[in-house]
Amino acid sequence: MNENKLASTAVPIHDLLARRWSPRAFDATRTVSDTQITALAEAARWAPSCFGDEPWRYMVWNRNRDEASWRAAFDCLDEGNRAWVVNAPVLMLSCAGSKYRHNGNANRFSQHDTGAASMALVLEAVALGLAAHQMAGFDATKARVAFAIPKEYTPMTMIAIGYQAEPQVLDGDRLVREQTARSRQPIREHFFEGQWGKPFGR
Repeated sequence: MNENKLASTAVPIHDLLARRWSPRAFDATRTVSDTQITALAEAARWAPSCFGDEPWRYMVWNRNRDEASWRAAFDCLDEGNRAWVVNAPVLMLSCAGSKYRHNGNANRFSQHDTGAASMALVLEAVALGLAAHQMAGFDATKARVAFAIPKEYTPMTMIAIGYQAEPQVLDGDRLVREQTARSRQPIREHFFEGQWGKPFGR
């Protein structure tokens, strides 16, 4: 693990959270097992959701089981993402439903809940020794057509999954970003106490 990629926090947080980041360097020689993919799915399945509605759906493409389908998903990515995702053996696509399953009413929390499921999935990947990188850079319309995604589901993020490789499999700006320390804005910029704009904490 690159020590530059450990989260720098005001107080200690769980190791899984501190180690989670979004690498671009994947090992093209290592496969992800069906058992591992099932564990990722289970982690997402047990995420919280409004009314327990589980509004998420995931497409899964395993290059080692179905090269053609993986390639079709890969082709939906933006050019910049294709440059490094080419080495990732598994791709997933999260989709959020627009209506509650239990009553058919509009569900404005579905995208939030799908994000929670994806975070659970990504943390399980860390626990399994895998790397996962979520991406907004893909053609949602192309994916919808290619994989017959129903109109009531919104494609949210593509997720590349595999084993991390040495940064040197990358080049240029991607190599620089892979090796640069992570950073976040201070807590006070995003967490308020009592009223909007009043920083949390002392």
